[in-house]
This record gives sequence, C-alpha cells and structure tokens, in this order.
Amino acid sequence: MHIRDYQSWLEEWDKARTWDQVLLSHTLLHAVEEMGEISKLVQMLEGYRKLNPPDEDAVRDLLALELSDLQVMLFKIAYQCGIDMEDAMRRGQEKADARFPDPSSGPVEREEYWARFRRRVDEIDSSAQSDNTE
Repeated sequence: MHIRDYQSWLEEWDKARTWDQVLLSHTLLHAVEEMGEISKLVQMLEGYRKLNPPDEDAVRDLLALELSDLQVMLFKIAYQCGIDMEDAMRRGQEKADARFPDPSSGPVEREEYWARFRRRVDEIDSSAQSDNTE
C-alpha cells in the first residue's frame, strides 16, 4: 500500500462515518491518548512495568495495534490540515539525510548517549545511597 493511498482511504472511511467532522484538537487528543497506550506497552517491554499480558509476544502484538491507532490519528491530522503525508514523509527523509549525512557518526553518538545515561543512573544511585545512610 502506498502512503497516499492509505491517507485517501482513511479520509473516505472517516467521511462515510462523518468522523471527518471533528475538531482538529480532538484528533490530537486521541493521538496523545494512543501515545499513552504505546508508552505503557514500551515500559512493559523494557521491564519498567510488569508484562500484562504476561507473554512478551502478546504485548508486542498489542503494541503493533496501538502504533497503528496512532498512525491513524497522525494521518487524520494531516488530512484535516490538507497535508499530503507521502510528500511530508519524503521531505522528512531529505531533512534527515541533510542533518545526518554520515552514517558512521551514529555509533559515536550512540556511545555518547549511553555514557550520559550511565552517568545519570550513577548519580541517581549515589543520591539514593546517600539518602539511605542519613
């Protein structure tokens, strides 16, 4: 399926149900709601939350559906604003390529990220340890 085809299908599908006649801000609220669902599932997969359902594959399956729901809302925002997502995504690719033209910089930036992350975790651990000794 092509992006433009999907966006056209969604707009026609919504029109048939009159769901195209909602405020843009309400569509955005629905997108934020879907992000909350995605957040919970990602937290489960990372171990921050207990898996629910207890099967990781089932959680991934739920995540796939929630990602699709978010995509629906993003494409709906686009058609409500008269934005062609295929063109927008092509422009986004061009922007990313211009901003990060050298793929070899990725591993270096990733290592810098992990170093910052480790320092932050160490700071939190040190603070917690000092709180426990007081």
